[in-house]
Amino acid sequence: MTIPTQDILTLIPQRWPFVMVDELVSSNDDTTQTTLLVQAGNVLVNDGILSEAGLVENIAQAAAAGAGYVARQFGKPVKPGFIGAVKNLEVFALPKVGDTIETEVKIENRVFDVSIIKGKITCEGSTIAQCEMKIFIQSQQ
Repeated sequence: MTIPTQDILTLIPQRWPFVMVDELVSSNDDTTQTTLLVQAGNVLVNDGILSEAGLVENIAQAAAAGAGYVARQFGKPVKPGFIGAVKNLEVFALPKVGDTIETEVKIENRVFDVSIIKGKITCEGSTIAQCEMKIFIQSQQ
């Protein structure tokens, strides 16, 4: 399903300056796609290059955007999530300021408040990073 352009901050718990996604492109039951324009003011950009940590956080926030979109569809609040583990991280290239990266996250498994996802980031049609991630979603208090 294509998502109408909307304020990404309504879908993720993160706030400036630590926002690593710009737009939710699409989301369905198990796959979410987002974009990010790498900008010089990004806190995880060093010497004009988005760091490996920025790529990992981008994948996590893409997953958060998908979860936030689902929560909003059901009239529920967006819950914070935490990276529990990163597995099989491969970084093939780092994007530079001015590049737009596209991130796809697929939910592999969901048990209670834990999701196992696979994330892949592309830039100009080439895969630049991928990993598996375990994300814990904070329960309502």
